[in-house]
Amino acid sequence: MQHLEECLNLFATVADLTEHPAEVAMAIWFHDSIYELTSNKNEQMSAQWAHQVLIDHSTDAAVAERVRRLIIATAHQALPANQDEKILVDIDLAILGAPNERFAEYEQQIRAEYSAVPQWLFKQKRHSILRSFLQRVSIYATPVFIARFETSAHNNLERALAN
Repeated sequence: MQHLEECLNLFATVADLTEHPAEVAMAIWFHDSIYELTSNKNEQMSAQWAHQVLIDHSTDAAVAERVRRLIIATAHQALPANQDEKILVDIDLAILGAPNERFAEYEQQIRAEYSAVPQWLFKQKRHSILRSFLQRVSIYATPVFIARFETSAHNNLERALAN
C-alpha cells in the first residue's frame, strides 16, 4: 500500500505530462494488484485482470487495452513505447531515487517479502536486478524524472550493491 500511495502522490505532480491521465491513474491502481512472490507473470496477470474489470464495467475496449498495455510496461522488460508508458514506468521506479532513508526502508521491505529465500541467493538475484538498472543509459525515461531522481537513484543503487 505504501508503494501505491507514493505512486499516486507522485502521479498527481506529473499528470499533466500524460496523454491519457485517467488511464495512467487506473494503471497505477492496478499495476501491482496481483503479486505472487514466485511468479514472473504478475504484471501480465494484473494487466489482464484490469482489462477484464474495465470491460465488465462497460469501458471502451480501446481504453481497456491502453490500460492493459500500460500495466505490462511496469514489468520493465522493454523500454516504454509512448509518453504515458514513460511516465508510468518512471513513477514505478521513482523509489530507486528516493531519499536515503526511504530507499533503505524499501530495500528492507523487499528483503522481508523474500525472507524465505536464502540470503546468498537473495543477494545474488537482487544485485542482478539493481545492476540492470545501472547499466541503462538512463534509469528514467522522461526529463522531469531524470532531473529529479537520476543522480540519487545511481547513488542508492551503488550503495545497495556495495552491501
